[in-house]
Amino acid sequence: MTPRERYFAVLRSERPDILPRLPILMQFAAEHIGSHYDAFASDSRVLVEANLRCAEEFGLDQLSSISDPYRETAGFGAPMAFPRDGVPICLKPPLAENPDLAQLPRPDPLQAPRMLDRIEAVRAFRARAGDHYSILGWVEGPAAEAANLRGVSNLFMDLLDDPAYARALMARCVETAIDFAGAQIAAGADTIGVGDAVASQVSRKTYESLVLPFEKQLVTALHGLGGRVRLHICGNITHLLPGVATLGADIVDLDHWVDLTQARRVLGAGVVLAGNIDPVAGVMRGPPAAIKAAMLRCYAAAGAPFMVAAGCEIPAPTPPANLRALCTPMTPD
Repeated sequence: MTPRERYFAVLRSERPDILPRLPILMQFAAEHIGSHYDAFASDSRVLVEANLRCAEEFGLDQLSSISDPYRETAGFGAPMAFPRDGVPICLKPPLAENPDLAQLPRPDPLQAPRMLDRIEAVRAFRARAGDHYSILGWVEGPAAEAANLRGVSNLFMDLLDDPAYARALMARCVETAIDFAGAQIAAGADTIGVGDAVASQVSRKTYESLVLPFEKQLVTALHGLGGRVRLHICGNITHLLPGVATLGADIVDLDHWVDLTQARRVLGAGVVLAGNIDPVAGVMRGPPAAIKAAMLRCYAAAGAPFMVAAGCEIPAPTPPANLRALCTPMTPD
């Protein structure tokens, strides 16, 4: 099977030759080819080269366009800085001081430079790799992008004190996410990752009443555009799993705090689980033999359908041998 064939076999609940490997690589990939995070996040040519070379060297099954959470935020007008060896920085959230939504533009993904750069990455993946790999586009989820625009503390206060405003803000975020995802699917992405990390910090009640409806809107729209959906919420989302189960996401990434057996029980037999070794203690610091054993335990706990990944991004200092161990071919039961 090609990487893309085995990836879609699992999504169709068919038996692959080996389990697909989907670790998230960003700074690791940049440094692995002798570049730096600032170039990886600002120049699609570097991102594409880094992902292709890592896919070939480590045996990955998906090429990813993720670099940082601020593509849409920059499209909304936020000023950005690009540290040489760090995550891009939003210098000032557009709504941090003035919450008026009327001041927000509606970003055009084909005109906003940082959004267009991601679309160009997807287009280049398709041009260079054809149908050999799955191609992952990426958008921010409603809570994550709202936090980018307002600031995390302000958003949490909005959720408590002005839920009507929080809903209106997240509606704007979803509108842009759908536009952005549609452009990436048109460029060649078969799957869209939805990152909504800040959602892990709210209560189940707040999540289900305020955030979940907008995540559902986004997932439904992405399916309507012909894309598969990979949900990624960093942190311990055990309390959110009942709501996540209603989303219809095709793949749910799970961080290392979440018990995979419980997640399978709550999310059901149809959703693909991915994860969930601790990226630092387990992958970066773990000897290769221990990594292989941990991955087998993850699969045993989660059961099929399953894809191989760490709980979150592979840290930059991870020894290549450790990533190679994570991606050791595993045959399904």
